[in-house]
Amino acid sequence: MDVKDRIKTRRTELGLTLEQVGDYVGVSKSTVKKWESGFIANMRRDKIARLAEVLKISPVELMGWETSKKTMNAPPPGFDPLPEMVEVPLVGRIACGQPITAEENLEGYVSIPAEWHATFTLICQGDSMEPTIHDGDLVAVRKDVEVENGQIAAVRIEDEATLKRVYLHEDYIELRPENPSYGSIIKRKEEMNDVTIEGRAVGLCRGI
Repeated sequence: MDVKDRIKTRRTELGLTLEQVGDYVGVSKSTVKKWESGFIANMRRDKIARLAEVLKISPVELMGWETSKKTMNAPPPGFDPLPEMVEVPLVGRIACGQPITAEENLEGYVSIPAEWHATFTLICQGDSMEPTIHDGDLVAVRKDVEVENGQIAAVRIEDEATLKRVYLHEDYIELRPENPSYGSIIKRKEEMNDVTIEGRAVGLCRGI
């Protein structure tokens, strides 16, 4: 089954109109119709993610991408074998300077070591976490895990997101950068309710 057929089949199964799908994805109903006819074959990644959401299907299944694991030959003597890898979502970019609005749309999937037990990954921007984390580094984050004082975490401040070392105190929380050129973000008392720790950083990939 082609992509165009999967789109139309899923839309019909869910009882959705062309207009309803278009409104959710952020395109006109005529664009959805062109997708279903195969007239437009290439789609932007952000549109693929939104379309998969409204059709209640994964982007991989929707687009028919290959997900099978490749068998690797044993490495020659003196070389370490590749670790077991898993695919996790790349859910947007996160600021390593002043917080910027987090991009919630799924950007795709990346392969990382399974031993990290990560939930999702983020690409960092800025230099406030230098020299530990560089601009452009991919950081793996694990949700639902305790973050101890001094550990690096992805933190949301209302609708903004940033990556910092977290220090929790009785009446305030400090989000501390690595780069001494930047100051800490301090939230006191009631302001602490605006802060949500999204997860702890558990791995990093550089130069991808």
